[in-house]
Amino acid sequence: MFDKQNLKTLDVPFVVAVILLLATSLVVLSTASYNLVKGQPYYYVGLQTVWILSGIFLAVIVNRIDYQRLQKFSWYIYAFNILLLSAVFIFGSEAKGATRWIPITSSFAIQPSEFAKIFLILSFSDFLAKRQGNLNRFRDFVAPFLYVSVPMLLTLKQPDLGTTLVFMAIFIGMMFIAGANIRKFGGLLLAGATTVGLALWLHFSTNLPSWLKFAQGLPLPLKEYQLKRLTVFINPALDRSGDGYNILQSMWAVGSGGFWGKGYRQGTQGQLSFLPEQHTDFIFAVLSEEFGFIGVITLLVFFSIFLIRSINIAMHARDLYGVLIASGIITMISFHILINIGMNSGIMPVTGKPLPFISYGGSAMWANMISVGLLLNINLRSRRLMFN
Repeated sequence: MFDKQNLKTLDVPFVVAVILLLATSLVVLSTASYNLVKGQPYYYVGLQTVWILSGIFLAVIVNRIDYQRLQKFSWYIYAFNILLLSAVFIFGSEAKGATRWIPITSSFAIQPSEFAKIFLILSFSDFLAKRQGNLNRFRDFVAPFLYVSVPMLLTLKQPDLGTTLVFMAIFIGMMFIAGANIRKFGGLLLAGATTVGLALWLHFSTNLPSWLKFAQGLPLPLKEYQLKRLTVFINPALDRSGDGYNILQSMWAVGSGGFWGKGYRQGTQGQLSFLPEQHTDFIFAVLSEEFGFIGVITLLVFFSIFLIRSINIAMHARDLYGVLIASGIITMISFHILINIGMNSGIMPVTGKPLPFISYGGSAMWANMISVGLLLNINLRSRRLMFN
């Protein structure tokens, strides 16, 4: 990876953005997790450092394998993905009402759904590349949807609504990049969104006419707590001690940071542990409270550089397969950023998705760094064509 040819083609701004995001993770985590483990203030910082270093190693390995070789194994990757998600129900351990983790040792477990997103992008890219120019009719959308729906349903069964939504975002983004008819595919998406909205309205409405009362008894493919999360963010004050608690605490933390922030380790919501999951799902609230508007803008600049350079890599990929892989990763990372910052700010429901490269977590960090390796891989091969 580090020979002269590779260094010559390296996307320096992209790599710098990744380094800055990883450094930000350690800085914010050092304050967000300071009081979580008694007598070990840097416990999570140490573990995150291990995940980062091992993630860099994974990125290097992925970068060295020509991504086009993976196209030959797309169906094997897809099958392995299904087996991995299915294994959760056999070997997985339950935590907080969900079965998402497979224990490896007594102190270490992996979350298959994090890697499932990468495997789906790799296999679905080949699936769509072979259908180039054949995504114009309504019936052309059926096979791609069925292809994605299998891992989606397995993830929803865990239950993991957040990752299911990420799968849907990846599907939509990659379909458009692959050339799906904008009017027809967009019309289907609008119809689907309208149907979901109508189903939720019928389920929760208290003033339905008598002829629609039957609809409130219709089952929805979601747990009751998931339905509450999807609706309580509209008015979290209605359930201050229950489902609305997380949102209110996060909103107070984000809003109280002001322009400059309260200062490093000076935040009340984070340091006094009012924030739930402050080192994972709600780490953005800690950053906002202690580093303020300036800290938030700085983080968004880092993410913007990362995404802009990623888009540049996608635009210059040497084939449609590479374009689709890069586009899937961009969609995944962008949706994670949107949904995490949105739920921290109280404008989106809580779905338990970490902030990419920032939140604590081994599986998520490894998946993110594998994504970095794939993007550098695509960039390396396209740049070599330019220089040769």
